[in-house]
Amino acid sequence: MEANENTIKLEYNTERSPLCMPEYGRNVKKMVDYLKTVEDRDERTRQAKAVIKVMEILNPSVKVEDNWAQRLWDHLYIMAGFDLDVDSPYPMPNPEQLDIKPMSIPLEKKPVKANHYGRNIESIIALIASEPEGENKTNMLKALAVYMRQQYLIWNKDSVADETIFEDIEKLSDYKIKVPEGMSLSKLSSDATFSRPGLNLDFNNQNNRKQGPQKRSFQRKNNQKR
Repeated sequence: MEANENTIKLEYNTERSPLCMPEYGRNVKKMVDYLKTVEDRDERTRQAKAVIKVMEILNPSVKVEDNWAQRLWDHLYIMAGFDLDVDSPYPMPNPEQLDIKPMSIPLEKKPVKANHYGRNIESIIALIASEPEGENKTNMLKALAVYMRQQYLIWNKDSVADETIFEDIEKLSDYKIKVPEGMSLSKLSSDATFSRPGLNLDFNNQNNRKQGPQKRSFQRKNNQKR
C-alpha cells in the first residue's frame, strides 16, 4: 500500500541529536535555536529573557546554588553553542572552561578488617592505643569490649568468650594494645537478645499493646497476690 502524502512521520528521540542540557528538555532547545534566527537584537534579547523564565520554572533546583541567575544564562549560552548575541546581564562563559576536569581528591580508604565490628570500632581502637597506660585507658578498653561483644552476638552466634573479644581487640590494634590480665566482662543474662541495627524490635512492649490496659491491670493484681 502506497503511503499517503498527508501521513505524519513520527520522529523518535533516538533519531534526534543528543541534548547538551537534558534537564530543560527538547522544547527549550528549540526555543534557543529559534532565538538565533531572530534578526532584531532587541527582540532577540527580549525573547531570551522569556526563555530564561521558562528555564527557571523547569529547573527550580538551580536556585539552591550560588549565583543561580548567572548559571541560567550560562546554560542558555551552552545550549546555543556559544553563538548567541544578546544583551545579557552576565558575560558569556568561556567554552574552554567546560573542558576542565575537576581536581580529583585522593581518598585513603583501607579495607575493613572485621565487617561485623565496622570501621568506627577500628578508629576507636586506634584512639585507645594512643592513650597512656592507666586506669582511664583500662576503663575505655573494658567499655569497648562490652560493646564489641554485643556487635559480635548480633552478627555471629549465641555466645562468645571474653578471650575472643580481647584477642580481636589486640589483633585489630596490630597488637599495640595488650589487654590487662584478669580483665573480665560482666555476664550476660541467658535471655538477653540483641537485634540487628534498623529492626528495633521490642517484643515486650508489642505484647503489652496487644493485651490492652484491662488485661495488663489483671496481671498486675495477680502478681501482687502472689
